[in-house]
Amino acid sequence: MTQGRLSHVERRAALRRMAAEGVDVLVIGGGITGAGVALEAVARGYRIGLVEKADFASGTSSKSTKLVHGGIRYLPQFDFALVREALIERGRLVRNAPHLVRPLGFVLPLYAENKRPLGTPIVLPGGIGMSGLLRSGLILYDVMAGRLAIAGHKHIGAQKTLELAPALKAEGLRDGFIYYDGQTDDTRLTLTVLRTAAKRGALLANYAEVLGFDFDAPANPSAIRAARVRDALTGEAWVIPAKTIINAAGAFAGRIAAMAGESRIAIRPAKGVHLTLPREVLPTTEYAVVLPETPDGRLLFIVPWNTRVTLGTTDTPGGDLDRPVATDADIDYLINTANAYLRTKLTRAHVISAWAGYRPLISPAGSDGADTAKLSRTHVVVDGPGNMITITGGKLTTYRRMAQDALDSLARREGKPVAHPTEEMPLDGAEGYRACRAALSEAAGRFGWGADVINRLSQYGSEAGVILQWCAEDPSLAARVASDLPYIMAEVVYACRREMAVTLDDVLSRRLHLNFEDWSRGIEPAPMVAQMMAHELGWSSREIEAQVARYRDRLAEGM
Repeated sequence: MTQGRLSHVERRAALRRMAAEGVDVLVIGGGITGAGVALEAVARGYRIGLVEKADFASGTSSKSTKLVHGGIRYLPQFDFALVREALIERGRLVRNAPHLVRPLGFVLPLYAENKRPLGTPIVLPGGIGMSGLLRSGLILYDVMAGRLAIAGHKHIGAQKTLELAPALKAEGLRDGFIYYDGQTDDTRLTLTVLRTAAKRGALLANYAEVLGFDFDAPANPSAIRAARVRDALTGEAWVIPAKTIINAAGAFAGRIAAMAGESRIAIRPAKGVHLTLPREVLPTTEYAVVLPETPDGRLLFIVPWNTRVTLGTTDTPGGDLDRPVATDADIDYLINTANAYLRTKLTRAHVISAWAGYRPLISPAGSDGADTAKLSRTHVVVDGPGNMITITGGKLTTYRRMAQDALDSLARREGKPVAHPTEEMPLDGAEGYRACRAALSEAAGRFGWGADVINRLSQYGSEAGVILQWCAEDPSLAARVASDLPYIMAEVVYACRREMAVTLDDVLSRRLHLNFEDWSRGIEPAPMVAQMMAHELGWSSREIEAQVARYRDRLAEGM
């Protein structure tokens, strides 16, 4: 692939090369887990191909709460190994991708009516001593992070809690704390990991669906020899020879495993729904808020995001994996649960968007009726069938460790020494990003950008220099895509040239999040964005109209 580029040209070339030359490892799945596997594998010297049936990060990896966190709610479940692992990976991400992951303080209120805040395993009579119990848990959370800790928690009391979280009601508020985790743009993280892998030689293709496998008969009838892949954009069929298949398809991992034989893993997809709301309705400071107790034992987060606020998430079993939809019941649950803690009441009229995704939770044998909110977010690596390696479960924060464990399994199978090259590896854009942020600040006056645009473009790290160069050459690229959001037209160009965006939905729903954050759900800027993409991708006027129509249809379907 051309250095630094991931365009539609490189996409087709990658499929051609994978089919002609074969790969050592073919990764199935272009979410954060598959991206992590591709980077881990190419860093260990394997020839890597990755295929994704839709767009990169189009599933769960663009529909998370966008937090890099240790999973504080798992402490009361005594899942200390998961919390410790997640806290370590959180620290590594802050260090290896400082342009993508920023520390975020979380205000944790304690109300008189809370019986089991954070899911504490015991109920204290009258709530006496609950503040001390929470503080003990927060101390443990800090200690478990070790030298990779972000910052220590603080006891702030009720009055300071209301100052930092002005949307909260004062009635019944007994106490308050702050603890720290991280925030990221989940799609941008996934694309950055993929771009880092591509710069090291990985071959990547979105809209390339695996339809089945060819087996190595008669020498070894059960071993996979190649994957049969269909280009969803052109209809072309490709056969990609591969020595090893790593199945990183998330909630769809069971389907992929079943193509090769009997699946050896039980995945219980759990739907998570979020709402996007305006800050005028749900006032926030620079701090997020944890709603400490919910009817189903989860935590709800109120998280500042650009000029918006994210409220989530739910945890419900079942549904159509191919069409995750936020139902009326999901929306009502979030609004009603949040309103129990708020001084001003939310209504459906306040909701800009509701969006859903599926988490691939691992279900122990005999747990068919278990509440998905109680299932662990740990990950598993499973061998077979067909010598396939499946990696699933886990969470956004632990993607790198998941990839490491999958490649360790492959190394043991092949009798190779185990090495962990990505533990200290900066992600693309990390090196030199501070100098680029300074350059962004200098350019802000020239282009009329506010702090929100600077913060947004800073997430590209040193790659923001490319965007600045394009804006200098064509000042029209410095214009905002939507007047009250931080995205600019140069990002549309970047998405096409360097992030393999090939449809209008790729840009509006994931690269720029307009589907979720814009009051029109991206419909108003869609024609302008499509025109820009047409210049990059060679679309005709008819194709521009078709792309806009398809995007409108997806919105009408609730996607």
